[in-house]
Amino acid sequence: MRDLWLTALNKIPISHGNTLKKAHVMALREILLIPNPKLYKVAQPVSAITNELKVLVKDMFETMYDAPGIGLAAPQIGVMERVIVVDCATRSKDDTRNEDGEYEEVEQEDYEGEDEGEDIPDLPEPDPEPIAMINPELIWFSDETSIYEEGCLSIPEFYEDVERPTSCRVRYMDMEGEIIERDLEGLLSTCVQHEVDHLNGKLFIDYISRLKRERITKKFQKAAKRAAG
Repeated sequence: MRDLWLTALNKIPISHGNTLKKAHVMALREILLIPNPKLYKVAQPVSAITNELKVLVKDMFETMYDAPGIGLAAPQIGVMERVIVVDCATRSKDDTRNEDGEYEEVEQEDYEGEDEGEDIPDLPEPDPEPIAMINPELIWFSDETSIYEEGCLSIPEFYEDVERPTSCRVRYMDMEGEIIERDLEGLLSTCVQHEVDHLNGKLFIDYISRLKRERITKKFQKAAKRAAG
């Protein structure tokens, strides 16, 4: 799995003029936690695809996969630029297909194998689908909404149900400098909406009750004070 996404990321060249530079060794970046003030600020647009941006994107994927997570925004690693990376291809080995051919979560006690007590079979890992979006804009939302339990790498170990539009349309620049419009639905739609919120200084806990939000924030404020000594 790791080799597959590394292959995909290595298709992003880091060059100067006509000479290919020595391959950048991807590095893990520190993920900022609340209440770091950068997480509440609006990120600035990217003006051009540069070598520095390509390095940033590779490092963001490396950091996201290592965490592990399915999305990461540049402000979460302290870079105030409008860049997000996502990959919603990962799937639990406990997933199986329903009658419509879609994957769904199945508990061991609900699995009906040929033999009693048979374990849920391992499914092949899906190919990675790393997507980097530069200056993403959400330009349309469906009226239909869905509720997903969301978490955040900047708010680890806390999860809450969040209601968002089921589908959306995003316009963004890819790593080749091309402007793309793409319709999204399901988990990918939710993930991109979540990450674009980060670019606008908004967190998923802003969608929950003030009481819950304040309780979570206070825990991280106390932890930050203890870490600071």
